[in-house]
Amino acid sequence: MNNSHAQPHQAYDEFSLVLDPAVYEPLPEDWLIGITDVVSSTLAIKSGRYEDVNFAGASIIAALGNAWGSFDFPFVFRGDGAAFALPPHGIMAATSALRQVASFARSDLDLTLRIGLLTVREIRNSGRDVRVARYAASENATYAMFAGGGLKWAEQQIKSGRYLVKPGRYATKPDLTGLSCDWTPFPSQRGEILSLLVEPDDHTSPEVFAALAKRVLAVFDAPSHRSHPVPVEMAIPRDIAMPKGSGKRVDAKRWSEVASHSDFRKFDDGLRLTLDCTREQIDRVETMLLLARARGEVNFGLHRQSHALMTCLVPSGSPDSHLHFLDGIGGGYARAAEMMEAGALGDVQHHVL
Repeated sequence: MNNSHAQPHQAYDEFSLVLDPAVYEPLPEDWLIGITDVVSSTLAIKSGRYEDVNFAGASIIAALGNAWGSFDFPFVFRGDGAAFALPPHGIMAATSALRQVASFARSDLDLTLRIGLLTVREIRNSGRDVRVARYAASENATYAMFAGGGLKWAEQQIKSGRYLVKPGRYATKPDLTGLSCDWTPFPSQRGEILSLLVEPDDHTSPEVFAALAKRVLAVFDAPSHRSHPVPVEMAIPRDIAMPKGSGKRVDAKRWSEVASHSDFRKFDDGLRLTLDCTREQIDRVETMLLLARARGEVNFGLHRQSHALMTCLVPSGSPDSHLHFLDGIGGGYARAAEMMEAGALGDVQHHVL
């Protein structure tokens, strides 16, 4: 199949639009799906190694884009891992990049990175799908959004030992040009940085889940943009808005681009959010989601922390398209996922009855 048919042509500049299941287009069945995740990431985060975990999680995107010669393929950063889709002739590049980043994580970061690769056909045979839409965070930054349940299923299979890519014996260093984790963490301006994961139950229709997701977003989007974890208007001390140790401040125009190029809202077989919000907003959404979970519609996990953490990826040859991956400094998505997998909220400090 021609690759031009593999990715959606239209990019939606309103996030609420990518909650509509109708805007997603299926990937060709011979495309490849790659998954990575840091093994025991929660333990590493609890020991203060959140930057290493984030760096390992984002490394496959940088390595694959640099090896492929383009970042024009669907991918999503998940905090302690990532997922991507690539056409079938990319199998050697994908396998090599996966092996390289796993070897790098082990030798340079002392982390074990689980790596897996399978085809969309294998996912469809399980009854799931991989469909993609594009969200334009700004004029120069576009992120892929995934639906269909396929990535979630693939991740579960890889964690159970299927579709694993065996480590290479003589893996060379990955080309991680453009990837950095050098920004000073951003403190919450409104109360707490929230990491939130919400996934539909297997029997929940996409329409029901989309309606719930829109209600969740409505709590955080009033007034507009105030939940953005990267302060757009530089309301924080200027020395925070700079890479650590650089001694260089970021001018207002550049800073506006940094903020607008951040992936603080994603759809990845569910809602994935890193937000700066009030405790009251979190309480309202938690109550809403507890009720939805009691109805059997969703499962969710959330984690509260004091700061957001930003990882920068500059796509090769396109400095204006620098992308900024966001997570929470206290474990973020990994801690929220741990809570979601446990199916309980007992370790949430502020429990809403």
